[in-house]
Formats: sequence, structure tokens, C-alpha cells
Amino acid sequence: MRLTFWIGFWAFLLDQASKYWLLYIESFSAGDRWDILPPLLRFKYGENRGVNFGLFSDFDMRWVLVGVAIAICGFVIWWLRREKPGKWAYISAGLLVGGALGNVVDRVLYGFVFDFLNMSCCGINNPFVFNLADVFIFAGAIGLVLFTGNNDAKKTA
Repeated sequence: MRLTFWIGFWAFLLDQASKYWLLYIESFSAGDRWDILPPLLRFKYGENRGVNFGLFSDFDMRWVLVGVAIAICGFVIWWLRREKPGKWAYISAGLLVGGALGNVVDRVLYGFVFDFLNMSCCGINNPFVFNLADVFIFAGAIGLVLFTGNNDAKKTA
């Protein structure tokens, strides 16, 4: 569990530091767009008030989404304590929890999740933006799928 805490701590800190840097040091604001590695990577200001890709952004879902994220984090921690999976599952869980809490802090402080990463390729202009927390959540979820599972073989042996 200590590994999950530290991975989650650093994921959370990196996410919040990147947002702080852009918002308060660089004064990144609505309408801003920076080409970092054109056309692959751009920083593009975005406010996500909904779920993924702004889904349900017309409704005030702020506190519902905060509650859901905290409940998921609690469930993942409870599940880890119960199942005792391998090292990579603890790392994956830390990424997921750290990223989820990073987005929770955004919703509590700003009323939305601040997104700034935009990736496009091969002539396709992607209109969507995301942040490091989203990357950590995605990587953590994929890792939990890959590195956990049926331990029946261990239990019966």
C-alpha cells in the first residue's frame, strides 16, 4: 500500500504542478493555444464541466462527479487491501487514484477540470483536450485490468 500512496502522491503533484504552472505562472487562459510539437502536441485551454469529453456539461454535475471520484478511489484502496495483488497493480492503482484526486481538486477549486493537452495526427484535427490526471487515470485503469485478475490458480495450488 505504501507504493500506491507514493505513486498516487507524485501523480497528483505532477498534475497539479502542471496546471499551476500554466494557469498562474504562464497565465494560460481561454482561447490560448501553444504549438509544442506541431501537429502532434498542442497546449490548448479547456474547461471540462462534464464527464469525459464534456458529456453532460449542460448539467451541474460538479459535486456528483466529486463524490463519484472519491467513491471510486475509496473502492480501489479497499479492493487493494482485500486482494493484495502484485507490485504493478499497486503502481496502477496509485496512478488512478492520484489522477482522480487531481481532477477532484480542480472541480472543488474551479468548478471544472482544467484541460490543456491536445494531440492530433495524420491530418485529423482532434478538438478534445485532456490533462496529466486523465493520462494517469487511463494508464492506471489499463494497468489494473492487465495486472490483476483471477487468482484462482494461486488459491487452489
